[in-house]
Amino acid sequence: MANHTHSVAVKSGPKIKSARKTAMKRIWKYSPLYLMMIPGIAYLLINNYLPMFGLVIAFKDINFAKGIWGSDWVGLQNFKFLFQTSDAYVITRNTILYNLAFIVINLIVGVGLAILLNEIKSKFASRLYQTVIILPFLISMVLVSYLVYSLLSMESGFMNKTILPLLGVDPVSWYNEPKYWPIILTAVEVWKGAGYACIIYLAAIIGIDPEYYEAATLDGASKWQQIRKITIPLIMPVIIMLTLLAIGRIFYSDFGLFYQVPMNSGALFSTTNVIDTYVFRGLLQLGNIGMSAAAGFYQSLVGFVLVLASNYIVRKFNKENALF
Repeated sequence: MANHTHSVAVKSGPKIKSARKTAMKRIWKYSPLYLMMIPGIAYLLINNYLPMFGLVIAFKDINFAKGIWGSDWVGLQNFKFLFQTSDAYVITRNTILYNLAFIVINLIVGVGLAILLNEIKSKFASRLYQTVIILPFLISMVLVSYLVYSLLSMESGFMNKTILPLLGVDPVSWYNEPKYWPIILTAVEVWKGAGYACIIYLAAIIGIDPEYYEAATLDGASKWQQIRKITIPLIMPVIIMLTLLAIGRIFYSDFGLFYQVPMNSGALFSTTNVIDTYVFRGLLQLGNIGMSAAAGFYQSLVGFVLVLASNYIVRKFNKENALF
């Protein structure tokens, strides 16, 4: 028995050494890629994971003299700031409804633009249109707010000075009329964000094997039938992935869009106030960091639950399209 064990160990020794050499060769072969990963991993750890220790602030009454760890525990008192305020319903409603509208409209516009761009045969024209479409996404929201102001200003705005007089309509004080802002904010968001989704969908469409379309053309399928039967089903995993990621942030809002674009006009709070802007204004007035931390924790927790629930539903219908 001892001799048998010794012989097995002797035989397995060279195999282990060979496996180690193979692993070292593979590591050395891909070492440039591993080096390129280091900055991204470091950024992920520092920017996404290290701040998670700050979640303790949401459960404390922060006293800078005592420090974060020495401050008194207050349990869930900080969360009452969101749920017991008279504005809780308004800010929650605005946050959810705006994000739902953004998800649906950006999906439709992004996929539609990607399909149209894919039909352009000229490389120069295609790249030109892609640049024009993605350019708004790269513009700072501060600059966007001034662009919107130049359009809607009561005294010198393009709408009041040019468009409305042509239509025989009296000038409108846009920054004092809440009823217009759901449409304005949605239009600005789609104009700024649809290009990013469009480029991702376009990359997915370009990756589709052309033979599918050639076979469909030979069978007499129209362009609409090709889009409905080939393009949409084959890019569905990308659509689901982006949609799930967007659902995970449904309790978050683009702070610049809801704070800077309406110029922080108090008359518009009923339609522009969301969780992020409400917490920011509360932080300025009360200076309570624990409340803002509680709001961030609440948003993250709800987003996490929504992603899990959405992914579970997707798995029920098609496991291949689920994120995990």
